[in-house]
Amino acid sequence: MDSQTSQSAQASQSPHTFQVDLRGLVDLLSHHLYSSPKVYLRELLQNAVDAITARRAEQPDAPAAVRLYAEGGTLRVEDSGIGLTESDVHSLLATIGRSSKREDGLQAARSDFLGQFGIGLLACFVVAERIRVVSRSARTPDAAPVEWTATDDGSYTVRTLPHEARPEPGTTVHLVARAGAGEWLTEERVRSLARDFGSLLPYDVRVGDEAIAELPAPWDRAHPSPATRRVALARHCHDLFGFTPLDTIDLNVPLAGVRGVAYVLPSAVSPAQRASHRVHLKGMLLTERAEQLLPDWAFFVRCVLDTDSLRPTASRESLYEDETLAAVREALGERIRSWLTGLAAGDPERLAAFLSVHHLGVKSLARHDNEMLRTMLPWLPFETTDGRLSLEEFALRHPVVHFTRTVEEYRQVAPIASAQGIGVINGGYTYDSELVEALPSVRPGTVVSELDADTVTAHLDAVDPAEELALSGFLMAARAKLDPLGCDVVLRAFHPLSVPALHLDDRAARHEQARAEAEEQADDLWAGILGSLRGSAPRARLVLNHLNPLIRRISSLRDPELIGTATESLYGQALLMAQRPLRPADSALLNRAFIGLLEWATHTEPGKDDLR
Repeated sequence: MDSQTSQSAQASQSPHTFQVDLRGLVDLLSHHLYSSPKVYLRELLQNAVDAITARRAEQPDAPAAVRLYAEGGTLRVEDSGIGLTESDVHSLLATIGRSSKREDGLQAARSDFLGQFGIGLLACFVVAERIRVVSRSARTPDAAPVEWTATDDGSYTVRTLPHEARPEPGTTVHLVARAGAGEWLTEERVRSLARDFGSLLPYDVRVGDEAIAELPAPWDRAHPSPATRRVALARHCHDLFGFTPLDTIDLNVPLAGVRGVAYVLPSAVSPAQRASHRVHLKGMLLTERAEQLLPDWAFFVRCVLDTDSLRPTASRESLYEDETLAAVREALGERIRSWLTGLAAGDPERLAAFLSVHHLGVKSLARHDNEMLRTMLPWLPFETTDGRLSLEEFALRHPVVHFTRTVEEYRQVAPIASAQGIGVINGGYTYDSELVEALPSVRPGTVVSELDADTVTAHLDAVDPAEELALSGFLMAARAKLDPLGCDVVLRAFHPLSVPALHLDDRAARHEQARAEAEEQADDLWAGILGSLRGSAPRARLVLNHLNPLIRRISSLRDPELIGTATESLYGQALLMAQRPLRPADSALLNRAFIGLLEWATHTEPGKDDLR
């Protein structure tokens, strides 16, 4: 290869610099990175606060003031920060993605600053067509002020100004609104945004002559008594979130760099609803929709807090999921857990008021936390055959704690089990069956047993064999009628006498029934597959109460057709009493039985068997 060819190859391999279309980048920011144009003001405040922080790191007595003036589609933001020299302007303002916090040895102190991604003034192009920056460096007092002017087409100019143009160190940013964005630069909008973003900033921030910062933070203010503090925080919650809290929880976690308060919602919410919390980062509002701040079980509170330890995402509108956030989440969860145990130990009335609304959240926590379950045992309410009781009280009353896994099963057995002296807990509600099964782990010696159809039937009194033999013809006809529905008929004697029949099944029986129905409707291939899955689960059963007068009269019938109609009527009534969802076959049976009874009632001749 000759030297000319070698030089040509080297030239073709030389690096090139990316060209950035500023207007395209601004469009990307406004439509994909930022949720709203309002973030431009946060960026301006952030730059000003960081500049002041940088100056005070070198000059602790330096002034700390930020002033905003809005008028006629323009905005002027002045700060008393570190300022810039001409070389700083070329290096920082004109280079996208570079942050001043990385320069001049400040990387080690980066945690003192709000801005970390170097996007800076670029966000202002979301609302402005022209940006003008006038700055004077505090590090180089003799340097002349410098002016940087940029437009949204990507061009900029830099020039030095006379000293009188900026007598003191600091920076002034001038914005001119772009077409259609003038409303974002009105004084009213600027004041509203500044209050929203900067209410907890540690410096003197003003829009015109009106102070924006409201320090100390509401949770750090002194009050004459705990009662007046609760009232003040309740007012703050109402102003911020729009509701008056049931209670407040302090979130002072110094090791996690967090201070704030959690407000307990006054009404129940779904555990699946993602809570949105308000997070400030070193005083600057980061987000109003932080969803991952607390454990999932703590869905009954809304938080507002300030932190210096959490890391923002590139848009600075949410939190970065990392080990620090996980540690903070655990610490805040522990703080809410301590509040609950404190109520249990010292303020049972407030705890009862809380649990009447948010017992679901506490149950969610208790199923993973044995200590919390042990603490809440005397307080958490459950639906039982003895009324609404805590697990502790129910276990004291019954040597065996029976429970059902579904609401339907509980409705089937509750009246009968109660009459037989069997205590049953409805475990069909969210988390309840898990907590009942965990009971022995926190209350050693407790016996827990799932109640199924066989257990209930076993507790019902058997009928005298001679009497049951005398009714064998009736029972055979009844069983033949319900056999296509996958239901057996048995005769027992039980209380209360007013219940003529009881429909009993369990999950295994229902699964087998569903499989059989699917097999009937399937083609040959699927019918064969479903047939191979046939289980050995007991079938559902209709338990007839031999003590009930109506059953005694029905069992004396001789007409097989009338026995069938009466049996179907009892089956349908038992399903309705259990509040079970009806299958199409069940609905058809109810209609058929109703029509059959009407026909029998209107066509019976005197002297024939009847049900009267």
